[in-house]
Amino acid sequence: MNQEYWEARYQSADMPWEKGAASPGLVDFLAAHPELPRGTICVPGCGTGHDVREFAKAGFETFGFDIAPGGIRLAREKTRAAGLTATFQPADFLRDQPPQKFDWLFEHTLFCAIQPDERDEYARAVLRWLKPGGNFLAVNYFDCGPDGPPWPTTRVEQLERFSPHFDLLADWTPRSYPNREGRERMFWWRRKAV
Repeated sequence: MNQEYWEARYQSADMPWEKGAASPGLVDFLAAHPELPRGTICVPGCGTGHDVREFAKAGFETFGFDIAPGGIRLAREKTRAAGLTATFQPADFLRDQPPQKFDWLFEHTLFCAIQPDERDEYARAVLRWLKPGGNFLAVNYFDCGPDGPPWPTTRVEQLERFSPHFDLLADWTPRSYPNREGRERMFWWRRKAV
């Protein structure tokens, strides 16, 4: 899948992933951890920017990236309307060089939205975009059926792909959107400082 595919979804308003609010798991995570070190946060696959705005409200310097220009346009409009500040720009997270390295990287089911054969590229991209010692927070879809996107993943796959370069701080079943309750898992990783 490529930019044309995702942009066509935005242009036709075929966006079943658009839930009108930030990831409930992210909302709960930020509320439960007011002591988190702030800094720069990158949200690849940000769509219309709900998760970016949640980090902005929590005091992070926020950056949202999406392969679809339509998503970026909507994210900018919604962020201005909310009176918040964030930077949005089109980018192919898997292939582009980041504009900078980030302290935090958050993604909500981007790993599950890409083609399964692109998952090695995804793991390399996280290393490119995130500083050593940086935090990687992810909400992954475990139970979404075999016909994607999204395509499911498992805890075993997540550990195999990320443990070589990251320390797992915690993982749990988060509060989710109503149609996803109990079907997602959230992972909090810290990139090894090597």
